Amino acid sequence: MLELHPNCENCDKDLPPESTEACICSYECTFCTACVEGILQNVCPNCGGGFSARPIRPAKELRNGVGLQHQPASTKRVRTVLTETEIIEFAASVKDTQPENR
Repeated sequence: MLELHPNCENCDKDLPPESTEACICSYECTFCTACVEGILQNVCPNCGGGFSARPIRPAKELRNGVGLQHQPASTKRVRTVLTETEIIEFAASVKDTQPENR
C-alpha cells in the first residue's frame, strides 16, 4: 500500500493525501508537479525512472475498512540528499530516453 508521503522531496511543498500535484515513481519517491516538470524533467533523481500522478486515497470509507481513517497517509517528511546541481546533471543525462526504455 502506498505510504502517501506528505511533501515534495525536493522543495518540501506540502502534498496532502488529496493533492492532485503529487507525483510518484515506481519506488514511491514523491515530488510536486512543478519540480517534476521543471528541475527533474520527469527523471526521478533517486532511481532514474519516470513519474505518474499519485493516486488519491478516498477520505471517506466507501467500502468497509478502507479509506484514510483506516490506512492513514504517512506523516514522515522525506527530503532528497542530492544537491540541485546533481539533480540537474542526472536529469540531463537521462531525460531524452523515454521512461519505458531507461
